[in-house]
Amino acid sequence: IELMIVIAIIGILAAIAIPSYQNYIKKAAYSEIPLAMSSIRTAIDTCYGIEKSLAACDTAASIGETLPTGLTGKALASIAITPTTAVVTATPNNYKGIVAADTCVLTPAADASDRLIWTYSGACLTKGFVKN
Repeated sequence: IELMIVIAIIGILAAIAIPSYQNYIKKAAYSEIPLAMSSIRTAIDTCYGIEKSLAACDTAASIGETLPTGLTGKALASIAITPTTAVVTATPNNYKGIVAADTCVLTPAADASDRLIWTYSGACLTKGFVKN
């Protein structure tokens, strides 16, 4: 009876621990994506500080950055900037439980003092990979 109780306890712990561990693996792998987006965000912030227009800061050339595209073997597949709005969109690869549909969108909006306020949206926010 004691052995059955021990086996039951181990089974319950495994049922809780394995999904938590898999979720932790996804979050750790996904952390590469917001990190890659941060350099693009900083470049857009700098450009906006000079130009005072998001439309002037909506291409890789205007912000002086090279956008990663077609990457394989890691979590990040590509980053794109939307014309005129400078919205940054990152697309992941199918990697360690992350699927390509788990996109991350970073949207800038100017506040009253002409600073950019950035907000996340997309699957990265709804699945808890990032926080606003």
